[in-house]
Amino acid sequence: MSKRPNPKLHIQSGFHLLKRASKWPIWADVITRLSVAFFLIAIVVLVHWIDRAGLKDSHDGHISFLDVVYFTMISVTTTGFGDIAPVSDRSRLIEAVIVTPIRIMVLFIFVGTAYNFVLKRTWEKWRMARIQAKLTNHIVVLGYGVSGAEAVRELIARGTDPACIVVIDSNRGRVNAAENAGCNVLEGDASSDETLLDVRIAEAQSVLVSAGRDDTSILIVLTVRHLAPHVPISVVIRTQDNELLARQAGASNVINPVSFTGLLLAGSAQGAHVADYMADLAAVGGKVQLRERPVSGEEIGSSLDRLASGGRGLRIYRGGKPYGFWEAETNKLEPGDMIVEVIQCEACEAD
Repeated sequence: MSKRPNPKLHIQSGFHLLKRASKWPIWADVITRLSVAFFLIAIVVLVHWIDRAGLKDSHDGHISFLDVVYFTMISVTTTGFGDIAPVSDRSRLIEAVIVTPIRIMVLFIFVGTAYNFVLKRTWEKWRMARIQAKLTNHIVVLGYGVSGAEAVRELIARGTDPACIVVIDSNRGRVNAAENAGCNVLEGDASSDETLLDVRIAEAQSVLVSAGRDDTSILIVLTVRHLAPHVPISVVIRTQDNELLARQAGASNVINPVSFTGLLLAGSAQGAHVADYMADLAAVGGKVQLRERPVSGEEIGSSLDRLASGGRGLRIYRGGKPYGFWEAETNKLEPGDMIVEVIQCEACEAD
């Protein structure tokens, strides 16, 4: 079933021009801008030289080519010492109709160049430093494709502040989409040490990897695990043979969307409501939700079926090993246990 577009989202996104990243290096862009500016100045010099009879030099009364160049430069830069001035009606008309528009264009070129290559970059570096200083216990999403974007939407729907989410992608359109969602964004290579250090990967709460290709995702996992040995990493792997490689690379959780789809299909074959309930558990919009949390102080010593949250305990993790609700280990909860439970969505929102 196709989804109807959200009119509010469309209004907030505004009007976006069709654009593509320029392949020109910075030095070529600067040279082009300056070339256009000096070409316009050369036109003004030519116009002034042709109409030099309408100019008056208060110093010696003679207008040489050097005087024309001098007058052009002080005219274009709006300095105006007054030693050379247009005196004829035609010269004044030329200044008003031809020279003034060119003067404005030249000023715009110089100001625009200074903004793009000095002020804007300085401002962006300062702003990035401010954001970096506040980054801690954040969620880093590496890859904003279909899976990454859906994960971010689900996180926000579950109450995660978009300002606590950092998205890295090399695609400009995806980066813009993540920025429109309110996330911190960085356009770059997610497998680069420098890029990951820029977002303080070692201070992250968790890392979600969805690069679109298994080999790229595994390389990113290796890099993240090297820089952040203790941060949980979840990765999307599409080929079952690569799941073991992803775990060996350091992934804490390996998610195979193809396998999950198979589970839903198999569940639907066993009953009309099994697949529906599994989807209900996975989505924030359902009536129930799976949650993992540490055992609370008041629950220590009690059993898994008597949780203070009111949820249904399914499993505990003790020392990295899972125990189901039917096993004797769940009859007495211990400090350090991680509980996997099913709760009502209202209870989740209350937390």
